Amino acid sequence: IATHPANWEDYAAPGPWHITYPSVDVRITGGAVANLDAVLSARYGNDLPKAALFNPATQAIGEIWVDTQFEKTRGKSKPGTATAVSGQTWQPTRKVALPQINMNNPHNMWTDRNQNLIYQTQWFDSKLTVFNRTTGAFLNNISVGESPSHVMTRVDTDQVHVALNGSPNNDSVVELAPMANGVQRRINIGRGAPHAHWMSHDGKKMVTPNAFSSDSTQYNFANDSIDAILPAGALPIATGMTPDSKKTYVASLLNSTITVIDTQAKVVTKTINLLENYNAITGVITGPVGALPIQTPVSPNGKNMVTANTLTATITVVDPVTDTVVAMLPCDPGCHGVQYGAKRGGGYYAYVSSKFSNSLIVVDPDPNNDGNPADAAIVGRILLTAAARTASDDTVTGNRGMGGQGLLTIPVVYNGWVQNLPQTWKDLLTPAQRNPIQ
Repeated sequence: IATHPANWEDYAAPGPWHITYPSVDVRITGGAVANLDAVLSARYGNDLPKAALFNPATQAIGEIWVDTQFEKTRGKSKPGTATAVSGQTWQPTRKVALPQINMNNPHNMWTDRNQNLIYQTQWFDSKLTVFNRTTGAFLNNISVGESPSHVMTRVDTDQVHVALNGSPNNDSVVELAPMANGVQRRINIGRGAPHAHWMSHDGKKMVTPNAFSSDSTQYNFANDSIDAILPAGALPIATGMTPDSKKTYVASLLNSTITVIDTQAKVVTKTINLLENYNAITGVITGPVGALPIQTPVSPNGKNMVTANTLTATITVVDPVTDTVVAMLPCDPGCHGVQYGAKRGGGYYAYVSSKFSNSLIVVDPDPNNDGNPADAAIVGRILLTAAARTASDDTVTGNRGMGGQGLLTIPVVYNGWVQNLPQTWKDLLTPAQRNPIQ
């Protein structure tokens, strides 16, 4: 599926999801030769039903941005757009391709304190791009280093921090001035190749998943030093923190684990095995499973953690109180990104993107608002292709709405960020959403 766009799950196309398999002869144990196409076609078939598209019954606050990283447009040789979706109409309202800079594989986003700017990483390039959130107008293209993957801000200073996934050097996080007005320094985290870092609610700490050293760095901004470098799994790829920053979670792609770290004590306290309920010999599944986990943020109120698992195409839900997997939901092929946003009237949605699909899945992690995420449910599935009224700075020519990776919700409602929102955004939130852990 991954290498053949014709096999991607296109929700805009009529009929079932049609898959073709490569006609390759494979020699198996004992010397027998089997044709891969014949075996897979007989076992799974070529046509699978697609889940229905539908809107959540309750509106969201603001909008949801999705990096549709594989979408192609006429004015560029490189793929990728940033797609904005209204949380009220659930329609794509804007696509930003930035043909004037040939924007290259946009991977992850964040915004400034006032929610006016979009900071956009170009993962297959060396630039951090800035554009206007409301108009899509290009503002800046800043050289930061090889393969900038993720970007976040510090809540206390509004400085911008970019992880350089392609840098082998220890100074592999770049710090920029507020509004991305220039690079200020490179931060030594003791390792190279960080991917999806996370910032603490008070701006004092940063945690990084160091992809090629199987560990995670905890950096202290108060004294500009490394607090600890702690072991994780194979190819750590993403991190999350509880809203009080007392715990860190590190998702490791290749061994399908989430490492739990006590941020204050600087020790690993647990490893969550997302394949614990899967028997690799018999194929029997006895509970929630997730293989190849990627993004794994914790909800703003700290009551659940949603993880996108790309190999199993599943969404797993963890209870951060017990650090156990309590639910599993179906996802799309290439399940990748997760971000929380505010639900109108209280509570949160978790939005999930997938690389090899053009739908955005909306998860309610606590439908009855009892604090127990075991009843998490899919409450919406939104098409990411342009609609008749979708504004765009270029013409889409291929892979329509495909390549869902990083997400950003406007307004940002995580603890620490939500308190700094302009009053116009705060007025749309409930008291509990404005102060999620009080």
